[in-house]
Amino acid sequence: MSRKKKSRAVPVVTIIMLLTAALCVACFFADRFVAAQRKAASDDLARRQQEVIDQNNQTLADYAARIAELERESSTTASASWPAHRNEGWDLIDLTSYPLENPTAETRSRAQVLTGGMLLLNEWHSRPEDFSETALVSLGKYYGGNDKVQVNDYNVKMFPNAADALKEALDAARAEDLTHFIVTEGYRSWDEQNTMFQNRVNKLSSRYSGDALIEAAKKEVNYPGTSEFNSGLSCTLKLYDKDDPEVTNSKFSTTSQGKWMNENCWKYGLVLRFPLANWPLETTQDKSFKTGVSVKLNLYRFVGKGNAAVMHYMDFCMEEYIEYLEEHPHIALFEDGVLKYEIYRQYVGDSESFDVQLTRNARSWSTSLDNMGAIITVFEY
Repeated sequence: MSRKKKSRAVPVVTIIMLLTAALCVACFFADRFVAAQRKAASDDLARRQQEVIDQNNQTLADYAARIAELERESSTTASASWPAHRNEGWDLIDLTSYPLENPTAETRSRAQVLTGGMLLLNEWHSRPEDFSETALVSLGKYYGGNDKVQVNDYNVKMFPNAADALKEALDAARAEDLTHFIVTEGYRSWDEQNTMFQNRVNKLSSRYSGDALIEAAKKEVNYPGTSEFNSGLSCTLKLYDKDDPEVTNSKFSTTSQGKWMNENCWKYGLVLRFPLANWPLETTQDKSFKTGVSVKLNLYRFVGKGNAAVMHYMDFCMEEYIEYLEEHPHIALFEDGVLKYEIYRQYVGDSESFDVQLTRNARSWSTSLDNMGAIITVFEY
């Protein structure tokens, strides 16, 4: 009886084993199938995502191309009502009798535009009382300790817009293998300038007195508040190489670096502040009768690219340029028939805030107080 039950159990065990094996095989193939389905779904999702990315990239590319086309159209097409301009070389046209087109306005405070670049400081125009040193930066720290821009020490300071322009110019020079520039001096506080001036007065006191003493001192040291060094927008340059005294002791204006800077600095919004007869270039015209400075200084002043371009084209120093804008407060500068800059001088007096008159046609704009009761706004196309 027990042997019969045992013999019947054998097929049952076999069947169970076969069923288990079949189930395992089924699970294996089911798992493979599910994995294949998942991979197919994942590949399909990736394909669709890539299609969306490609479509978005194409849309962005088309958008960028359209914007560039519109910018080209706006920059190459001046108003039909403006006077004709040349299609070759540089050309400046007077728009004094023409209003800003497509006008708008934005409110700015004096503090926001006080150091925009065109603040005139000289013997006859002192720094305004509301001038602030707050935004000054140490060039050594601002440039991140980059040894490609040598600085005399961490006390050499400028405003960021001027520091950026200087860095751009020096980078461009370096791209042409012109190196070893060092920024020797930047901002001087009123107290520092006053100390220098009083030291000069004391030195001359044995030879002069009264007003004659002050005038004699002013010939060599600017009165406090009237020096370019009091602007935070100027600096002096020399060459320095710790391993080569010949480079360090070279006469900057005669070096390849100096010649390049004097020929090209305007492209980056900088100008040589005090041009003299045949210095620093043989073609340089004397401007000391306007600037009041007849000392040879490798001093470069930030004024912004648009202003620098006009000053370069017209061979103006700052004083001449502002005088020109007083007579011609709305001008436009073209290069090879392409509108580059539109410049508008607007009287604002001593107002603490004012509406800057603008045109929507421009790609960008910047403005600055000129220390003559007005703001100079440059529209870039």
